[in-house]
Amino acid sequence: MEFGIFDHLDRSRLPLADYYEERLAVIEAIDRAGFYAYHLAEHHATPLGMAPSPSVFLSAVAQRTKRLRFGPLIYALPLYHPIRMIEEICMLDQMSGGRLDVGFGRGASPIELDLFGTAPAEARAIYDEALAIVMRGLTEPTLSFRGKHFCFENVPMELVPLQRPHPPMWYGVHAPDSAARCARAGINAVTLDIVADTRTFSDAFKAAWAETDRGGAVRPKFGLGRFVVVADTDAEALALAERCYPLWYESFYFLFKLYGRMPSHPRPPRFSEIMADGRGIAGSPSTVTQVIGRQMADAGADYFVGPFAFGDLPRAETLRSIDLFAREVMPALRPH
Repeated sequence: MEFGIFDHLDRSRLPLADYYEERLAVIEAIDRAGFYAYHLAEHHATPLGMAPSPSVFLSAVAQRTKRLRFGPLIYALPLYHPIRMIEEICMLDQMSGGRLDVGFGRGASPIELDLFGTAPAEARAIYDEALAIVMRGLTEPTLSFRGKHFCFENVPMELVPLQRPHPPMWYGVHAPDSAARCARAGINAVTLDIVADTRTFSDAFKAAWAETDRGGAVRPKFGLGRFVVVADTDAEALALAERCYPLWYESFYFLFKLYGRMPSHPRPPRFSEIMADGRGIAGSPSTVTQVIGRQMADAGADYFVGPFAFGDLPRAETLRSIDLFAREVMPALRPH
């Protein structure tokens, strides 16, 4: 089992320059603590995401860390020119010494696509073309492509990724068929859904991988994402989570309230409620170990990824939570 960090980079109450510096200090601690990877969300026009250009923030992560893998989860491909996307991926992979992991998606919010002038109904078709172009551009010396949305002819690919043929790929899944597609393509998968649903995804993922001849290749990771707060006692951890979660919740619903819509994957307003359906975990190291171990087994997952910094949780308490998790939870859950 490996452990990673997922980060919306949602707005706190700090001035923005101080906020970026504090989060980079937290990521340095994550690097020292031995986590596998740091995964960054992409959002636009909302306090839910203060890294609307993930590559800009991740270039700082590359310089402030030594071992930690990192990457977007996800780049919203319909909002990018695919050649620029190829160039940014190659630069980040080279600048980090080959520590980049890349997630692609259509974009989680139709509102954000609308604000960019991209029709949500066309997002899937644009995504499919852009993904094919990016994968081709990362592996071939020149790029040619003809589609409905993009056409290129013999574009020189002067930049290449350090990892060959390309960095590891990731995708967020919410259904068994998308999990199976990931497995067949050799793509790592992550879900934030409840355990019962996740089990259907992971079963489909493993079945599709077993049916694919990969010549002994290692199966991609299947990740389970959960909010996490660790403290010395269950009561202290829950109090911290209840205090900092409402600001994250406000950020999550910001655009939906502004435009009178509802998200496709809603979240409850209190941390105790998100704990009740298993998508949030707060407790002492022993409690968190037990809950994660049970959920991972029931969900059929082998990679645990969680937001440890969210809402207005102060840096000192975030660092304490990460330290307890790394020193007491991770060793207990790793096979001996």
